[in-house]
Amino acid sequence: MNDPQRKYTMGYGEAFERFLLNRSAINCSANLLARLEPGMRILDCGCGPGAISLELGQAVQPGELQGLDIEQSQIEKARLRAALAGCDNAYFQVGQATDLPFENDSFDAVHCHALVMHVPDTPVLMAELKRVLKPEGLLFARDMIGSSTFFHSSLHSFEDMMKMFLALIDANGGHAEMGKELKGVFLEAGFSNILLANTSFECYSTPDELLFANTFIDEWFFAPETKKAAINHGLTTEEQLQRWQNNLQECKNSTDSLFSLAWGECLARKS
Repeated sequence: MNDPQRKYTMGYGEAFERFLLNRSAINCSANLLARLEPGMRILDCGCGPGAISLELGQAVQPGELQGLDIEQSQIEKARLRAALAGCDNAYFQVGQATDLPFENDSFDAVHCHALVMHVPDTPVLMAELKRVLKPEGLLFARDMIGSSTFFHSSLHSFEDMMKMFLALIDANGGHAEMGKELKGVFLEAGFSNILLANTSFECYSTPDELLFANTFIDEWFFAPETKKAAINHGLTTEEQLQRWQNNLQECKNSTDSLFSLAWGECLARKS
């Protein structure tokens, strides 16, 4: 990622971390979780603060969980969570997904949640993930389908705001539609044994869920760093961002609102 304007779109602020910590292996990676066995060695690539990692590690005990992320602060938080939970089979380190610090044929399974969509060089990434997998090892990826993700309210339309968000992902070298492209990406990388390729929605519809989602959108989407990046890429203006934020506040107590993230996932076995 040589362009200095390009960086991880979601950043590492408190609002997004709360969003990440709301996730679990059960609701995000169940199709891989069901195939894990005690004694396996698994890599969680792009592990963030470790919310999903620890459950994967528990599933393979007394096997080993290795978590890797590009951001030091995320690794420190994942290590703390593991220590507090007594997960002594979980290890975390800083590293690049496109240059993994592991030997060939090191893992029985590799897990990637919302990772492939943020890495500019998809072929290099997939080659690395395949390299560290043992023969017959499992690769699982789950990524967003941007065009099917939406925030709806009868009070205002947020279609343009969502389009701007997806354009920001692409401007940062990401792939906002990766969720529906994963099967093809796996096949191109030589994973001919596709065990599963499907889609799902992560919906926020109850009052408590909507408050959580509305707060996240308000605190992350309109954070100074996010706004600055979008403006610098020429995707919007300060005035338009302020209108969207005002509209979002007006929808805070709307009973018919619905926030829905669309996901695609793929699970394959290395031949």
